[in-house]
Amino acid sequence: MKITTKGQVTIPVEVRERLGLLPNTEVEFVLKDGHAVLRKLRRTGRRGAKVVAHLRGKGTVALTTEQIMALTREA
Repeated sequence: MKITTKGQVTIPVEVRERLGLLPNTEVEFVLKDGHAVLRKLRRTGRRGAKVVAHLRGKGTVALTTEQIMALTREA
């Protein structure tokens, strides 16, 4: 396996599957005892936190929480 001129390397499919590395998975390299260790970044937030943060404060409906809850219960 060779490193490209851009510093890229292909992670073998067996390694990707074993570590659960899907496309767009964030990884990091850590130096340990003279070796580079690749590891999957652990998420600090809950699942979907980015989406919630992005949408927060974007509502345009002028309803109270009670009114929204009443609408969801009427179905």
